[in-house]
Amino acid sequence: MSASSYTTSAPVHTDEHYLAMDLLRFTTAGSVDDGKSTLIGRLLYDSKAIFEDTLENLERVTEQRGEENLNLALLTDGLRAEREQGITIDVAYRYFATPRRKFIIADTPGHIQYTRNMVTGASTANLAIILIDARKGVIEQTCRHSFIASLLGIPHVVVAVNKMDLVDFSEARFNEIVAQYSEFASRLSIPDIKFIPISALHGDNVVEKSARTPWYQGGALLYTLETVYIGSDLNHVDPRFSVQTVIRPNNDAHHDFRGFAGRVAGGVFKPGDEIVSLPSGLPAVIKSIHGPEGELAEAFAPMSVVMTLDREIDSSRGDLFAKAHNQPAVTQDVEAMVCWFAPAKLNPSGKYIVRHATRETKCAVKAVRYKVDINTLRKQTEDVAIGMNDIGRVLLRTAVPLMTDPYKRNRTTGSFILIDEFSNATVGAGMILWPEPAERPVAGQFADMGGL
Repeated sequence: MSASSYTTSAPVHTDEHYLAMDLLRFTTAGSVDDGKSTLIGRLLYDSKAIFEDTLENLERVTEQRGEENLNLALLTDGLRAEREQGITIDVAYRYFATPRRKFIIADTPGHIQYTRNMVTGASTANLAIILIDARKGVIEQTCRHSFIASLLGIPHVVVAVNKMDLVDFSEARFNEIVAQYSEFASRLSIPDIKFIPISALHGDNVVEKSARTPWYQGGALLYTLETVYIGSDLNHVDPRFSVQTVIRPNNDAHHDFRGFAGRVAGGVFKPGDEIVSLPSGLPAVIKSIHGPEGELAEAFAPMSVVMTLDREIDSSRGDLFAKAHNQPAVTQDVEAMVCWFAPAKLNPSGKYIVRHATRETKCAVKAVRYKVDINTLRKQTEDVAIGMNDIGRVLLRTAVPLMTDPYKRNRTTGSFILIDEFSNATVGAGMILWPEPAERPVAGQFADMGGL
């Protein structure tokens, strides 16, 4: 099909239309040549979300490479090195929408040396698509990507068994892979797992149900992405509001206005609610809540709002509002799983800057508990040198208290980044476990994988 005969329907929506739609952020993961980029290209192509000039360029590059079929992987493998090697290196973000939902896709690398890129791309995802080659089945990379998805608290996983055309769309082979993965995933913390047999190259069960898998009773991949329920993914139980700045207009219209601007990280806030400002513990009552269109009756995650209080309290950027009966831990000692980004290894007694929610302070590494072997998923207590792309458990001591929740409970108040105080480069990303004894397994999980 030529680009000129292909009429794109990539829509231009108003802001109001987008606000009325769900937003699903999802990431892809899999081994090299499992077809991650091809799958995303197929999703965009078959859902007619590719603009004509992009399609023309894709056809031109495919022809220059001497390939017979349109290479949809080139839609996401934008770097020259990626195209030359046929792999994904950078995290490629793509956006598209259907009448039911809009999507942000993070196409992440499968190579172990790009683990940091996968962590970055998956850190905000609601869902992960883990591709498995139907010929190879569950391999080390499958286990590694699933562990990272579980570690990052991704609640929904779609296991896409790809290249079913190369195994004659065998139901027996599909069921065998489902059994393999289910046995492994039973040791992880992933509440929602779905399995779909697909052929990204030919489009089977990607956008439309395939007649070549009559034994498969589920929906196509796009239907699954459109209908997966993510309303309960955010924490609406524990009220958390991180103060970003204090607004004081000092003009005639708002002479005495003093509002606290920030984003709701959890729970629900309403005018009249009693709150405490942490870490000081000063109490107050919410007087009003303001959004872009005026006053609001309530605010919930992930809304950005301005709150006014019934009294003057000393609170500023970095503080956190919570309910008196439901408070996070206020602590200077933080146990966390850290993924290391920098070429220089983590200094076991080094000092870094930690950025947690809206608070930034200095911290020191007090101990490195262990390092995770990314391939075997077991902890290493002898070799605890954490280098680039490594994941390990560390104890940090901060200069001022942080208001933290476990990452498994709140991904906003349970995460942070580490910054080199001299170069100002981001060197690591952390998922807070809890200020709890170090010998206790992480959330009681991974007991069969070395007690992670």
